[in-house]
Amino acid sequence: MPRPSVEAERRAQILRATCQVIAESGLRNLRISDVARRAGVSGGTVHYYFDTKQDLAQAAFEDCFERSLERRRWLLDSRADALTRLRQIVHSYVPGTPETVEAWKVWIELWAESPRSPRLRELNERLYGDWRRIVADIVRDGQSRGQLTDGDPLVLANMLVGMIDGLAVQVLAGSHSLTAGRMRTTCLAFVDTVLARTPVR
Repeated sequence: MPRPSVEAERRAQILRATCQVIAESGLRNLRISDVARRAGVSGGTVHYYFDTKQDLAQAAFEDCFERSLERRRWLLDSRADALTRLRQIVHSYVPGTPETVEAWKVWIELWAESPRSPRLRELNERLYGDWRRIVADIVRDGQSRGQLTDGDPLVLANMLVGMIDGLAVQVLAGSHSLTAGRMRTTCLAFVDTVLARTPVR
């Protein structure tokens, strides 16, 4: 049996490959053989870690979420004021880098399949609920400091998160009228003129 450290590394390698395959081919076209080839392991090795394709996909979505948070750990743990952190969230989620684009494609696949899968619906509810609460906590902090407008922090967080999500989907769909730059401008304008207690000039 592989050493624990080797097992952890190999599991992470398989999950990373799974996210790449989902982003490129879609969840419905996910095949263990494609994941194994991308990860450089055998199909049997993939099955050693994950009993079914559904187990693999769920673990990959969870891994994508955790890696997304880890890439933004500096932002989430920052001592900067709430307005600055919300602006940084906008910048960090605009589909610009290959890593960000891949992550967005993985999330879109989760959303597309969730209406047909109770298991994925529950996963989306749990992971996305965590993300909305993180943003709501930043809003709440800004309100306590008199920097952000009054209102239910979760409602305001949902407004921002919903705007980021919806516009990102349009960017990834190749919209000519909604580019990554326009997405950034629109979301920053929302933060600066709607969420900020005193509109930023």
